[in-house]
Amino acid sequence: MQTIPRGIVAGLVATVVLSLIMILKAAVGLLPQVNIVALLATLLGAPMLIGWLAHFVIGALLWGIIFALIYPQLPGRGTGAKALVFSVAAWLAMMIVFMPATGAGFFGWAIGPPAAVATLVLHLIWGAILGATFARL
Repeated sequence: MQTIPRGIVAGLVATVVLSLIMILKAAVGLLPQVNIVALLATLLGAPMLIGWLAHFVIGALLWGIIFALIYPQLPGRGTGAKALVFSVAAWLAMMIVFMPATGAGFFGWAIGPPAAVATLVLHLIWGAILGATFARL
């Protein structure tokens, strides 16, 4: 399989898994103030369905393609390590660009300190799935 389609499929699989975890997190009431899809919907001035669509476009297309394109240059030995490094970079972009754009402040400070930690854990899970899927493809 070509590199870019591999990145898209791996990004999609990782985003599906991440989405299921986010739904489970919401169902048990864990950190309800950290709802990335709701923040996306608010930022776009759109309903939650559009927030979910944007979440998948970002996770599968944007990050999946970027990962595939820069994969050879990423530090780390092996796909898993490279994907985790990439997921931390994606998390940093979210903390520095996306969170302030939504009014949540740098690193989600307006939401509270757990926001940064929770989103980092979610990104690391996403990265692990991204790497495992990319390697298998």
